[in-house]
Amino acid sequence: MRRHILVTGAAGFIGSHLVDRLLATGDKVTAIDNLNSFYDPTLKRENIHAHLANKNYKLLEGDIRDPIAVAQAFAFGPFDAVVHLAAMAGVRPSLENPGLYMDVNINGTQRLLDCVCKEPETRFVFGSSSSVYGKRSTEEFLETDRVDQPLSPYAASKASAEMACYAAHHSYNLPVVALRFFTVYGPRQRPDLAIHKFCKRIAAGEPIDVYGDGSSKRDYTFINDIIDGIESAISYDCSGFNIINLGRSEPVILLDMIKTIEKYLKKTAKLNFKDPQLGDVPFTFANIEKARKLLGYKPSTSLDQGIRAFAEWYLNQPLRLKA
Repeated sequence: MRRHILVTGAAGFIGSHLVDRLLATGDKVTAIDNLNSFYDPTLKRENIHAHLANKNYKLLEGDIRDPIAVAQAFAFGPFDAVVHLAAMAGVRPSLENPGLYMDVNINGTQRLLDCVCKEPETRFVFGSSSSVYGKRSTEEFLETDRVDQPLSPYAASKASAEMACYAAHHSYNLPVVALRFFTVYGPRQRPDLAIHKFCKRIAAGEPIDVYGDGSSKRDYTFINDIIDGIESAISYDCSGFNIINLGRSEPVILLDMIKTIEKYLKKTAKLNFKDPQLGDVPFTFANIEKARKLLGYKPSTSLDQGIRAFAEWYLNQPLRLKA
């Protein structure tokens, strides 16, 4: 049966890949995105270029903080699910403008919840972040771990939005799935994120900044695996509130990730070591047993395969799109 899904942040990295998948399976998609200038809007419009010709796709250019824009989006419902991916993203930029991050990521989320709670058959899937876990050392991150010591306004805003989702579930019996994404990468990745930024600078023969000694570890997760998890979260049997990690569960040392980029660009990186940055965490490691059990989640893309796919995509981009 064809579903009708509302996707916020639908022109972004994860959102546009999700829309690709939903349209390919015959679902109907209503998309909302403000196409802001956090990074070049040309890249976002390129992400959705193919969607615009699909009869099952409708785009609304609007801000999730705007009650009129959100009401207009919900007027196209009812929806089987709302997948909320719109956000001000990034740890470091949040340190420069924390108020904006709180406004968009908390108040914008609440605007959506105000509407979706009036739709008794609609599920709310919230795109959260591994940053809510704060600073850890070597152990796996479990969904039951405390998340009350965020290291950045971005992390605090995501943890707060999760709590708003729980309050909506408790008060209105709204089915909610909060997905904590771990370092998502792949084609269309935002240009400010490490793999994209490193690829661009290495390809150009420019030095890359490495914060710390290069021994930090991240649970890098390829976009296709994340989309598998979101799609399962839309459709699995859920009537309550669940927080679920989506990662690969194989942390990789930063310098090893850089070596993999070098391998597929066939170039050697020039490393500029700098002091660790405020807000950064040294380690992420997703325990994904809950995702396996509830969603049938099976991440299948190794870092080597994923970096190869990203490098091929980047090298094949027209010059005008190489942000």
